[in-house]
Amino acid sequence: MSASLYVTPYNGTTDGADAGYSTGVKDLNQFYESGDFAWIITSAALVLLMVPGVGFFYSGLARRKSALSLIMLAMLSIAVVDFQWFFWGYSLTFSHTGSSFIGDLSNFGLMKTLAQPSVGSTKIPDILFCLYQGMFAAITPALAIGAAVDRARILPCIVFMFVWATIVYDPIAYWTWNPNGWSFVLGGLDFAGGTPVHISSGAAALAFSVMIGKRTGYAKSAGLPYRPHNVTHIVLGTVFLWVGWFGFNGGSALAANLRAVMACIVTHLAASVGGITWTLLDYRLEKKWSVVGFCSGAIAGLVAITPAAGFVTPWAAVVFGIVGSIGCNFATKLKFIMGVDEALDIFAVHGIGGIIGNLLTGIFAADYIAALDGFTSIPGGWINHNYIQLAYQIADCCAGFSYSFVLSCIILFVMNLIPGLSLRVPVEKEEMGVDDDQLGEFAYDYVELQRHTSDVLTGSPEMAGPASGRAGSSKSSEGPEKMV
Repeated sequence: MSASLYVTPYNGTTDGADAGYSTGVKDLNQFYESGDFAWIITSAALVLLMVPGVGFFYSGLARRKSALSLIMLAMLSIAVVDFQWFFWGYSLTFSHTGSSFIGDLSNFGLMKTLAQPSVGSTKIPDILFCLYQGMFAAITPALAIGAAVDRARILPCIVFMFVWATIVYDPIAYWTWNPNGWSFVLGGLDFAGGTPVHISSGAAALAFSVMIGKRTGYAKSAGLPYRPHNVTHIVLGTVFLWVGWFGFNGGSALAANLRAVMACIVTHLAASVGGITWTLLDYRLEKKWSVVGFCSGAIAGLVAITPAAGFVTPWAAVVFGIVGSIGCNFATKLKFIMGVDEALDIFAVHGIGGIIGNLLTGIFAADYIAALDGFTSIPGGWINHNYIQLAYQIADCCAGFSYSFVLSCIILFVMNLIPGLSLRVPVEKEEMGVDDDQLGEFAYDYVELQRHTSDVLTGSPEMAGPASGRAGSSKSSEGPEKMV
């Protein structure tokens, strides 16, 4: 632990799980700065707000008959993964002992998880690190599960979140961020989740789309063309995500210091440049200033800068925003080449965007930026003439993507064989809408009125009379207007 005028050096057990009482002191707060506590607690809350942001973003992109289910799945990801994190997720990911691939259960049920310096940074204790990283664990399945749009049942999605967080997310996060992990030991650089969060969720979304199959009416050449049903929801989701990303990347410094500030600066800059770049790419085709394009580009820039936020200069962030946005924009065409109905372009933005960010980190990582926290030392990337770094980044990308994709396919294949866990709703329910079938509720109250009273709107007063009294009733569903 670096020296400080305000803290006492930690003198307890550090080579295994320990609550901190081995120090023999009464006040366990004396080992940590209150300013660091305040920043990381705030950052955890910011990352939590990103999860409903994902839900609103996906909801706006989708058709209105699936809008509420996507918000619900995002919220369920918080609840399901929070329990998984408490139960064994944190221990499997950030235990002080373990193999090169995954941790052990020495912190099972958060036992002995309190005041011992965390494996992430000696600046914060285990319990605070657990809180903060638990939000990362919650948002990652929420990103991936958007691939369920229009066709998946809710119960299998809940089971998938728990199993996937355990079998896929925890090992990838362990080998990336735990000092015992093979990628960490190798020298891979991933500041805030290029591989554990973005590449893994993008690969899982692609796997989900492959395993669940195409939506009804999908055409290989044109997909299933429809306009996003609520652009305002997309903007709202983008705002939640953009603001939350300050905690996502800035908080990953795991202390309140210059490195955290620099991470926030480059994050904001990459998002801004990414949004402008995607808007211009769309303008060249449609001659329209697309709001959806701007929001997509901002997210692409944020994804790309994530693994690099604590390693690169502001001028490099401009490159990340431009290249990340262009790469993700063109990657949206890959689903047609592969013949996969990946409806919300999660693979294109998070999978490809994460890969782009990881590779650019190998080029632009600077040792003097990492050192802004006062104690981190890295060899840097190509700008520090450390050319092997790009190879480490490629190895991390390939391992993370292939592991997530293959394991996600296996999980989904096995689930689909288990009675009660079949992934997909029947075709007639898909036509009706997942919100109606799985939730029995709708994103907008007026939807039911509009669906069941078309005869009132177009018929004569005599025809309208008997029907007007049962708008939204099950009896009136004999001839509903088709809902999109």
